[in-house]
Amino acid sequence: MTAQELARWLDDYLETGRIPDYAGAWNGLQVDRDGPVKRIAFAVDAAQATIDAAVDRGADLLIVHHGLFWDGNPTVTGRRHRRLAALLKANVGVYSSHLPLDAHEQVGNNAVLAHAAGITIDGRFASCKGVEIGITGTIDIRREALGARLDELLGGRVMMIPGGPEKIRRVGVVTGSGASHLGAAREAGLDALITGEGSHHHYFDSMEGGVNLFLGGHYATESWGLKALARKLADEFDLDWEFIDHPTGL
Repeated sequence: MTAQELARWLDDYLETGRIPDYAGAWNGLQVDRDGPVKRIAFAVDAAQATIDAAVDRGADLLIVHHGLFWDGNPTVTGRRHRRLAALLKANVGVYSSHLPLDAHEQVGNNAVLAHAAGITIDGRFASCKGVEIGITGTIDIRREALGARLDELLGGRVMMIPGGPEKIRRVGVVTGSGASHLGAAREAGLDALITGEGSHHHYFDSMEGGVNLFLGGHYATESWGLKALARKLADEFDLDWEFIDHPTGL
């Protein structure tokens, strides 16, 4: 299977054409390669460290959540030149999936993290350009216990802003930079929102809006979908794969 053939399968499975995204996301095959794809590396970010690791480990394709072209700069200079030079020299392709991977019902970051946390998914919320990318669900747990559960799942201390009820029954998940959806969480009648990171003003949005906010880290909340997608591809095509862990602490 070539990189282009695999990309077409991924585009269809992840509904890349249906899910809107930020202009710099460029979901899909970002760098092609010559020859078949037999070994795939997965990483949250297409950074120099993960590219170098993919090359060192003999990967034919690197599948990432955050791709190469976020800044919109069309020139191949500086770090973009270094990254592309390493990929092209080693004949390693890159496929990127941002919001389509967040939103997917089976392997999406939101759904996989929700299942791991014991949340029973029952709907969607958090609209982005007309498409709801977040998930909602039910759970019966005290907020401190949910925080402790997330600490264990995400491998670090989760910041909880206790703006909502002490007993949580309805919760939303939008991984990454999802705190901007606190208003949507309130409108959906949710007791809590689980996401990766927020801004200073989201403290007040939580405390004054009546929704508990759990900030588990952008990186930590967005590795889940890639690992689930890796297992899916391994089952479908019998491909070797490896997840390259390169946490940012953010």
